Amino acid sequence: MDHREVNMPKRGKAYKAALAEFDKQTYYETAEAFDILNRMPRAKFDETVEVSIRLGVDSRHADQQVRGAIVLPNGTGKTKKVLVFAKGEKAKEAEEAGADYVGADEMAKKIQTENWFDFDVVVATPDMMGVVGRLGKILGPKGLMPNPKSGTVTMNVTQALNEIKAGKVEYRLDKTNIIHTPIGKMSFGPEKLKENFDALLEAVVKAKPAAAKGQYLRSVTVSSTMGPGIKINPLKLS
Repeated sequence: MDHREVNMPKRGKAYKAALAEFDKQTYYETAEAFDILNRMPRAKFDETVEVSIRLGVDSRHADQQVRGAIVLPNGTGKTKKVLVFAKGEKAKEAEEAGADYVGADEMAKKIQTENWFDFDVVVATPDMMGVVGRLGKILGPKGLMPNPKSGTVTMNVTQALNEIKAGKVEYRLDKTNIIHTPIGKMSFGPEKLKENFDALLEAVVKAKPAAAKGQYLRSVTVSSTMGPGIKINPLKLS
């Protein structure tokens, strides 16, 4: 049975009820936006809260890319499964630091031949990038390719794992110049969600490329998995 079909009528009713809580065209202050989010009808599961940030940059240009990672002060509410590509002592270190999967060529083969994706994040030591590089066309489209900018290509495997398990999120522009990043769960409540939101916004603003011209934060929206987007006034954020 398709759960989406079962949930659709309920979602529609809840969505309309949520819309009644606020004006979709109004730009709200940050604290007010999270209070509205908190008042919305809840789904039967703990919904993820996501922020969408449209930036005044052109992601087609290398000097206008915005990408990085940050450990959210209150975590994400989800324990991520981590695959580490490493050998020898670094593989042993990864296991001791709590990696869910550790390996080298055999892990690459498992992904290629079995379409295996039972992990949320991939970490690799620099010497393993020859192996991981061959997976670019598979991992890349899923946003799973390790990258030095996000701290997932590193010799400090323990630190990388500790940060990921503590609630590290990666932010990066998509082709439409928008960053989509989860900042927690509805059960966190407005204060903790706002703290995570503020930390993410600070990181994105600090990452502003020198080549960016005009208004940097074009639009900022916060929403739950099943709920409508609430607009936050971007002029009060930068």
